[in-house]
Amino acid sequence: MEYINNSDKILVVGGTGFIGHHLLKETIKRGFSCTSISLNLPVGSRKIEKVNYVIADINNKSELKSKIGDDYDYVVNLGGYPNHNSLDKGGAKIINSHFISVLNLLSVISRKKIKRFIQIGSSDEYGEAILGPQVETSREQPISPYSIAKVASTHFIQMLFRSEQFPGVTLRPFLIYGPGQDEKRFIPQVIKGCLSELKFPTSEGTQLRDFCHVNDAVNAIMLAMLSNDANGNIFNIGSGVPVTIRSVVELITKIINKGKPIFGEIPLRPGEAMNLYANIEFIQKVLNWEPKVGFQTGIMNAIDWYQKHDE
Repeated sequence: MEYINNSDKILVVGGTGFIGHHLLKETIKRGFSCTSISLNLPVGSRKIEKVNYVIADINNKSELKSKIGDDYDYVVNLGGYPNHNSLDKGGAKIINSHFISVLNLLSVISRKKIKRFIQIGSSDEYGEAILGPQVETSREQPISPYSIAKVASTHFIQMLFRSEQFPGVTLRPFLIYGPGQDEKRFIPQVIKGCLSELKFPTSEGTQLRDFCHVNDAVNAIMLAMLSNDANGNIFNIGSGVPVTIRSVVELITKIINKGKPIFGEIPLRPGEAMNLYANIEFIQKVLNWEPKVGFQTGIMNAIDWYQKHDE
């Protein structure tokens, strides 16, 4: 385990996003010198004191180089928004955002100086690979431009580790949730629908999924950053406990005691995986990481946040 030097510099790509915001709060607390790069500046309470916020597009290599330089000890790449559109509906742009941007980053930063590069992958990399739980050694079967871009990034970083001992790590989060998440995401949508006492459509909800609280995800990122044992590896981040989408909707509805979900109104995405949940034995063994926030506790935490920020 490495120890933090007060001069250690971290670049968080996507630092104004959901996970990035929580990660920056933690890294500032631990004494890092923090730079965030994103397409927009944070608004209001999302702005964290002592963080250097930079606006730049990681798809633009020359802009990236001129605005961030190359002098970082740690880089965490949370850039790009999950998008499951097909190739004909913007797929090339999605691949650019999630793969070409990684190449840009890796060509701009000083790869010889960096202590750790954390690539945030996705559970979508597994696609329709196997029945759950998904294990890091499973062969990926991506089913969208987004998932193939994530797979390509994972393999590119592993290639750099094998060829030049580059200290790269890929973390594959399953469904991360918690306070402050984008309202377009699944759990915030359900919470907002219930708080508004609405009837709202959902799928039949038979899909098995794995939800992990953002505090646990940030802890996993920190452990991967500060452990040399992480180098060259892929780690799942999840609870390891599968739950149906329907049971999640019913739990939120029960806690809030408002709202009426209409199951079966939304069709499944073409090729959508029905059993997507993590085997977390590898990260438990190598990094000694354990998810600590129970699902019901985490959901109540998220509901409380949205109640306080309901407009």
